[in-house]
Amino acid sequence: MLRYKISRDEKGDEVFEIDTDGVELLHNPILNKGSAFTHDERRLFRIEGLLPSAVSTLEMQVERRYESFQEKGTDLEKYIFLRALQDRNEILFYALLLKHLEEMLPIVYTPTVGLACQKFSHIFRFTRGVFLSPGNIGEIDLIFKSLPYRNIKMIVVTDSEGILGIGDQGIGGMGIPVGKLSLYAGGAGIHPANTLPVALDVGTNNEELLSDPLYLGIRENRLRGDEYYDFVDKFVAGVKRNFPDGVLQWEDFSKQNAFSLLDKYRNDIPSFNDDIQGTGAVVLAGIKGALRISGERLASQIFAISGAGAGGIGVARQIHTALLAEGLSYDDARNRIFVTDSRGAIFDGRDGVDEYKKMFSKNNDFAAGWNPKDPGKITLLDLAKNAGVSILIGLSGIGGAFTEELVRTVAGNVKRPIVFPLSNPTDKTEAIPEDIFNWTDGRAIVAAGSPFRDVNHKGKVFIVGQGNNVFIFPGVGLGALLVGAEVITDEMITAAAGKLSELVSAERLELSCVYPPIGDLRILSREIAIEVARTAIEQEVARKPVDPAKLSEIADSKMWVPRYGKYLKG
Repeated sequence: MLRYKISRDEKGDEVFEIDTDGVELLHNPILNKGSAFTHDERRLFRIEGLLPSAVSTLEMQVERRYESFQEKGTDLEKYIFLRALQDRNEILFYALLLKHLEEMLPIVYTPTVGLACQKFSHIFRFTRGVFLSPGNIGEIDLIFKSLPYRNIKMIVVTDSEGILGIGDQGIGGMGIPVGKLSLYAGGAGIHPANTLPVALDVGTNNEELLSDPLYLGIRENRLRGDEYYDFVDKFVAGVKRNFPDGVLQWEDFSKQNAFSLLDKYRNDIPSFNDDIQGTGAVVLAGIKGALRISGERLASQIFAISGAGAGGIGVARQIHTALLAEGLSYDDARNRIFVTDSRGAIFDGRDGVDEYKKMFSKNNDFAAGWNPKDPGKITLLDLAKNAGVSILIGLSGIGGAFTEELVRTVAGNVKRPIVFPLSNPTDKTEAIPEDIFNWTDGRAIVAAGSPFRDVNHKGKVFIVGQGNNVFIFPGVGLGALLVGAEVITDEMITAAAGKLSELVSAERLELSCVYPPIGDLRILSREIAIEVARTAIEQEVARKPVDPAKLSEIADSKMWVPRYGKYLKG
């Protein structure tokens, strides 16, 4: 097996001592330099003649690969191209990604990754990560010991039941952990060799997948009940045994499982759920940014959240926490937040109110007389007309759910309505930002979950900020690792939201944009990581003895930069 040791020279540059040579070196994506191997390195490692004669710089390789990227005709083809590049040469992949981050983020992650998950079994080319199933979970230690890189620090795991807004994708959900970890490495500088994507293949209830002859997952309905939780127990125990310093991110689990697993394991292993906590944090940051524009107070707002899945309830929880911090009582804060699902507003005694939703369930008579035709179903429009909704948030996955009448009604309640249609992919968004500006005569403050072009409304340009969780999770993961946090607390997540809102420039706010540019991701992740780490120290959950005054210096030293190091024969 190829082995190597990393040290640093007097300039601080990485030096790799490698104990193998020949073709094996060219087939290792972490160590492969491709055409950038110098002639001395080619002779030293016996790859002379296996590459074209000219030696390229990393910058030349990036230019060459970008040219190829631009020639791809569809976003899915671009996704496949980038994934293939990552499987050949990780440093080149990340150098290319970071140079063109704003353009490529929608390809390696939302919205294109949703289509890639749906097509996973048809576009599969090269294995990445670990696939655990009931048939191999008993061998988890052996599987982890077989990994080419053992110093795992950051793990993203999914059971693929709640992928984005498209639901159960079976084994295809692996595209999500792969994409997330690409952003951990690119955005937060966590070395790709220290990351591990995991798919829990516990079956699928997607009949289209089960009937597809090319489907790569197990052909059984989903594991449920005690069998499912026993399976997850074995996974978590395996992670703790093999990667005791690792941080675990739960990703795209469905509804109740998302909350149950987070609550069960968050004090057992440093972990968080990005759909619940990351979404809550990025939305709260956007709301705070919007209130900087409008000059209003958070505690004066009335919130309507469309969608009661992990994301919707996660946002409600985060808003509730922020309202408590502004001095509202528990019940006063809760009464300002309305959550709707497919059956309308959530209230006591109504059918279909899952346990995880009940924190935001209203009293039976909360809407007496609001909808005389169907008093058992209180719609978003009913809420807008009767509750005085000023902030409308969409996480329903239902394209077009925010109608013109609804948006106009919210706009009638407040001078600067805040409307965030956050569902993705793009065809799931609750309203098109340009329409929202037209319906509100440019008064609305808008952010979306997918990327949208700037809007010119009556000669005024508005930048549509993207409420992407990528602003939050890389910094949270890095911050927890910087201090070896033994638990990722709610306060650490809230600190991330607060810091993100502070990082929006006055120039962006002037254009009604509540998020920073995606291209600044690395800078943003560094600042958020430092704030998260500082909060962990203050809460005494940091296992490493770290001086808060040195966090900036430590963060800089830990953030990996994609560049080629010097190679020596080990």
